Amino acid sequence: MPKNKSFIWAACLLLLLQSCDKKVFYAVEQDVDETGWNLNDYLKYDVDVEDTLQIYDFYIDVRNSVHYPKANTFFFINTTFPDGSVAYDTLECPLADVTGHWYGRRTGRYVDSRFVFRHHVIFPRSGRYHFEIGHGMRDTNVVGLKSVGMRIERIGK
Repeated sequence: MPKNKSFIWAACLLLLLQSCDKKVFYAVEQDVDETGWNLNDYLKYDVDVEDTLQIYDFYIDVRNSVHYPKANTFFFINTTFPDGSVAYDTLECPLADVTGHWYGRRTGRYVDSRFVFRHHVIFPRSGRYHFEIGHGMRDTNVVGLKSVGMRIERIGK
């Protein structure tokens, strides 16, 4: 029995250490109204940056219902820099192939997908960066998206 207990503690410790991902600089997911995410509703993310030499990769995480009626989704991403200047981007996220097979990882009634927004980015100045993400679909209300997340990972170091 004591050997079994020590094995369980070692396994728990290993699991805990693996969950501490030092690459992740920022990761926040926000739920959207599954019954209709309005075109005018933007999700807001604030990121405080000190290191202007570090290189990062940006990702957008999408969780959609298996009943989402589209094969893709578009996002408008607005970035406000610490000096007040703004950059506007559009990101297409393919969610399924032409036969309706989901590309992401399906768990129950949801599908999780991760999309590269920007590779190898260096923040030009320190301070607070404000990101806003809205859907860029033709429908005023998008039905079937569950959550949208922003993830920023450190590269190197």
